[in-house]
Amino acid sequence: MNEKKKFSLVSAILSVICVVFVAEAAAPVAAIGNSQFFWWIFLLVAFLLPYGLISSELGTTYVGEGGIYDWVTKAFGHRWGSRVSWYYWINFPLWLASLAVIVPDLLTIITGMEFDIVTSIIIELIFTWVIIWISFYPVSDSIWILNGAAVIKMILALLIGGLGVYVAFTKGMANDFTVNSLLPSFDLNSLSFVSVIIFNMLGFEVICTFADDMENPMKQIPQAIIVAGIVIATIYIFSAFGIGVAIPVDQINTGSGMIDSFILLTGSNTGWFIVLMAFFFLLTLFGNMISWSLGVNNTACYAAENGDMPKVFAKRSQKNKMPIGAAIMNGVIATIVIIIAPILPNQDLFWAFFSLNLVMFLLSYVPMFPAFYKLRYSDPDTDRPFRVKGSKGLLKAYVIVPMIIIIISLIFTAVPLSFDQATLETQLPILIGSIIFIIIGELIIYVKKIK
Repeated sequence: MNEKKKFSLVSAILSVICVVFVAEAAAPVAAIGNSQFFWWIFLLVAFLLPYGLISSELGTTYVGEGGIYDWVTKAFGHRWGSRVSWYYWINFPLWLASLAVIVPDLLTIITGMEFDIVTSIIIELIFTWVIIWISFYPVSDSIWILNGAAVIKMILALLIGGLGVYVAFTKGMANDFTVNSLLPSFDLNSLSFVSVIIFNMLGFEVICTFADDMENPMKQIPQAIIVAGIVIATIYIFSAFGIGVAIPVDQINTGSGMIDSFILLTGSNTGWFIVLMAFFFLLTLFGNMISWSLGVNNTACYAAENGDMPKVFAKRSQKNKMPIGAAIMNGVIATIVIIIAPILPNQDLFWAFFSLNLVMFLLSYVPMFPAFYKLRYSDPDTDRPFRVKGSKGLLKAYVIVPMIIIIISLIFTAVPLSFDQATLETQLPILIGSIIFIIIGELIIYVKKIK
């Protein structure tokens, strides 16, 4: 029998970069304006640092497929575990749909062909179900895709940042970079995008679900999180600068902002370079979805096997034991969203689906932080290969501060804080959609009588 392929440390680091660095999220962050740099630095210290440390301790202490679901269930019981697994899973098909709707535009840049609505939907569905098919196979079989996507993401970020520096010195900037502009902006529209920065920092715990594929998970998990965290923060800030140089803040398209930036920075919307960048960007979408599907599906399947998700999610392949039930449900939900998309009133479809995915995704992390604190003191005898150091007061700060940040960002993303038509059209559907999905999660708990 052939020995199962294993992750090296380099592959583990690249996998974290592939999971956490989301190239398509660079444009929504750039829409914040120059104050994004303040928010990046603030959130690196106030959010990413405690989150990375907590993920490292939990991931190396409680190694297994469940990830965040396992940690919350151990701390607070199956009812909260069910909520977390549902929020964590449902975000994925919404995210998948949000990326699918920009694929036809990328293919138009690559091929020069325009697509009608029916053809666009067919393309989006092909993209969706190719992702689902690949997710039927173990992560180690897709490692070349994850590594390749991580390298391409870094190339895109470095190129757009480098072009931004060049254009800034030779032609000037689309946005003024002044001391005042770098200070935090509390404009409601800008603050609604701050949640994207937090989203860009999440996902480190997914690497914990790959533990069985690693050579030495106890060492590789914290090393991968620390190294990849530094790299990711650097390339995000660099790429955000490039977009800020190219496009006035009020003209940034949340879906195509990165490709728009390449076009404006090079002064051409055709040619081999733009086609290559669009192709690279398309490849990163595949990398994102494949890397996340493997973690999300394992968590949902594991929760279903423990009675905390519907039975369909527990179905595994007889050949390789992969969670095909959860994968198929991803495709079903994403397909429904894609088909109804043309009749929705908000036609910024990328942001409509992506922001709803954001809300559900961030909700799943709220219980993780207090779960860490409770497990530290209710389960003191368990060996902790990586242990977050500090007094009780410092550990409480590591728990409370990130929770408050998530809750505030959720309010700005989903709750209309002004009642003008544009705000209501953008945020009210997000709020309604979030409430609907939360109710569905509670119905799962009620029907399955989870305690």
